[in-house]
Amino acid sequence: MAASLEKLVTLYDPRSPVAEAYRTLRTNIQFYGLDNPIRTILVTSTSPEEGKSTTIANLAVTFAQAGQDVVLVDCDLRRPTLHQYFELAMEPGLTTVIRDDSEPASVLQDTKVEGLRLMASGALPPNPSELIGSQRMGRIIADLREKASIVLFDSPPIVAVTDAAILARKVDGVVLVVSIGRTKRDHAIKAREILEKANARILGAVLNNVKVDSSLYRYYSS
Repeated sequence: MAASLEKLVTLYDPRSPVAEAYRTLRTNIQFYGLDNPIRTILVTSTSPEEGKSTTIANLAVTFAQAGQDVVLVDCDLRRPTLHQYFELAMEPGLTTVIRDDSEPASVLQDTKVEGLRLMASGALPPNPSELIGSQRMGRIIADLREKASIVLFDSPPIVAVTDAAILARKVDGVVLVVSIGRTKRDHAIKAREILEKANARILGAVLNNVKVDSSLYRYYSS
């Protein structure tokens, strides 16, 4: 199995405590949106290598497993990885739709998970922030929101570049991913400040790299 596929624990090890944690995240988001439905969600991190893409890919799988019609969009136009997770092509994708003003549905790829489609990044542009902030991007988000139960957007780290802050203004909610032993405290504080200045609806944070209690694993595997 490819290394990227192994990261989809919700698909290949669904009874593990890690997979259960992703399902708990999905449930918490659903409860959070009882009065004000959450249909578009941005997942970002403070810095690279904190697990945001792994988090959003597994979250997308759990929503699809719950019977939702899910679209996963790779808005990391600098270091896209979601197409690798699902063994799909990087092109055509988001930048194709923006460049050609084509229908978003035309570049959606079916994944191995029923109910989950991917819009890959497309060819990497020289001006990611400008594309993300364009009016066309806003129309793409609105179009996908009408055609799917939930739309999940992966973005670059929010402290590193402006892309995530721009996107945060356009979606219903934001999930911030941090990692034990990697995320710096001042970066986490800065990330929250950026989101608050963008008037983003912060749904919460995901803590990665937590040591799993082996007794819990035995329980879920029994």
